[in-house]
Parts: sequence; structure tokens; C-alpha cells
Amino acid sequence: MYLTVKETAAYLDLPETFILEKIAEGRIRAVHNGEEYLINSDQFRHHLEQLEKLRAYEQLEKFEPIPESYDYKDED
Repeated sequence: MYLTVKETAAYLDLPETFILEKIAEGRIRAVHNGEEYLINSDQFRHHLEQLEKLRAYEQLEKFEPIPESYDYKDED
């Protein structure tokens, strides 16, 4: 499915200028149809999957209890 720059920015929750910069750098593949850039949304699937994994990991870490502190004795 092809998206415009505006749709891609909304899909990734990023500014349009950032998307255009990445297209110019060649980091986002896009096709120019004479009027606007069209971007295949499938190239972001791996990125979005990794973000979901990170969010799930952060949620698990948030509710993990803090271990008891160790009693360190001063050796001086």
C-alpha cells in the first residue's frame, strides 16, 4: 500500500519534514509520480514490530519490583 508523505508522517507519528529529509538521504524508499512522493508502507513493518516489542519490554520493566539493596560494609 502506497502512502503520501503526509499519510506516512501520520502513520509513523513523525513530522513531514523529517520524512522528506529521509527520502532525500535515501533512507526511505519512495517513488515520485510527478506531483508527490509515494511511499510503500511495508518497508516500515519491521520498524513498527520492533517498537511494539520495546514498548512491551518497558511495560514489564515498569512493574518489576526493585530488588532489596545489598548491605555493603565500609572497609575503612
